[in-house]
Amino acid sequence: MTGGEAGAARPAAPQLMLIRASELSRTTAQTSGMVRSAAISGDLTGARSLWMGRTEMPPGTNSGDHHHGESETGIFVVAGTPAFVCRDPATGELIRLQTEPGDYIWVPPNIPHREENASPDTAAVIVVARSTQEAIVVNVAEL
Repeated sequence: MTGGEAGAARPAAPQLMLIRASELSRTTAQTSGMVRSAAISGDLTGARSLWMGRTEMPPGTNSGDHHHGESETGIFVVAGTPAFVCRDPATGELIRLQTEPGDYIWVPPNIPHREENASPDTAAVIVVARSTQEAIVVNVAEL
């Protein structure tokens, strides 16, 4: 991470920080079927109330079912056409939100969901922001 000068370590005082794509950390909470990489977190940048990173899903994969605890989550679809699946609490039916690049998804706290990438040849890439400084991931048996 770069704190204003090339090669500078985490800043002693708050300032703008540049986090290059090559500096993302995979030492963050994971769910099967996807790879999360942290860019901004308490550990990496000193963030106090934000976690942000990138998630990649290979072609033809589904993530495991999971939720993000107390975090609100905002998702921006960069590439691919992933679907976001949850269960309607009123009817019990599955809801599938099909996305395309440029779309956003909001995930409220404690809502079990999964991501699906049905494309046989295109990886799905999303940028994720959470309202907590760490990536809370609670893997669950089913939606």
